[in-house]
Amino acid sequence: MASLINKITQFAKSPQGQRAIRQATDKAQQFAKDPKNRAKIDQLRAKLQGGRGGSGGRSL
Repeated sequence: MASLINKITQFAKSPQGQRAIRQATDKAQQFAKDPKNRAKIDQLRAKLQGGRGGSGGRSL
């Protein structure tokens, strides 16, 4: 298990890993900027925090 974590850490520190992290971050930010997706994110956050997720339904 420790070797797997070490490999992941090494990859994350490599230029390829940094590029992959940057691309994933940019894509996540673009996704979150869409109002429809933002509403879904807010509903899920409220559900996970024990609050009410708007309509009260279980749809996501």
